Amino acid sequence: MKFRLFQTVSLSAALFMGSAPADLFAWHDRTHLAIAEASGFDLWYSAAAPDVVKSKEKFSDIESPNHYFNNSAGKKVNAEMVMEQVERYDRCDTGDGHLYGAIVGAVRAYRSAKSSGKYARYPLVYCAHYVGDLSMPLHNTAYDDFNRKRHSINDGVIDAGIRDSIASIRSRMKPIAIRDENELAREIAAVAESARKLGRKIRKENRNMTSDEAYTQVILSASLFKAILAYADTAPATEPAQPR
Repeated sequence: MKFRLFQTVSLSAALFMGSAPADLFAWHDRTHLAIAEASGFDLWYSAAAPDVVKSKEKFSDIESPNHYFNNSAGKKVNAEMVMEQVERYDRCDTGDGHLYGAIVGAVRAYRSAKSSGKYARYPLVYCAHYVGDLSMPLHNTAYDDFNRKRHSINDGVIDAGIRDSIASIRSRMKPIAIRDENELAREIAAVAESARKLGRKIRKENRNMTSDEAYTQVILSASLFKAILAYADTAPATEPAQPR
């Protein structure tokens, strides 16, 4: 897993034009770093690295789909939807992506590497980034004209000042307890559903997120990732859980 950055794939990045854009980013770098730092992650300074990885054409086929789920049907996100995506983690996907499953997959990769005595921290870097992407509304909705036009603006809506707001983010974080993979899936679904609903709202009103809305979303990500860090280090390695 330590050498995952250097994996190559054979499919052309051109496969991802349209519904699965290889150049689609979520929050800008400082926002990702702030989410990870607020959560207490010791490698917070690496949280933007997965976007660097997928910016390379030969890595984008496998990495880009881990960063979004284009919920074109507007379906309510639940734990079952999360678990259905897990098997697609780190696989080429010419469809709508599999962000939710990537979070579970990264946690599994961390626990697997740790239990085998390997250096295990890098999967958590990926997980930190994916959990950040999870709260970004336009990573949970259809990649349509509205999304394309407004994506970059919304990525950076709080980026300029967020590094000065980490203490404020921490003060507003909510405690989350995750005891097993079923609960992990439910918590992922809860954040994704919040993002999906906000994405639907700003699309209906034809506007960008406000700063307050964006901060509310990143606080959800920071709260969830803090809980994931605790869960990943305490939960025993078990067979994959089934959604209830």
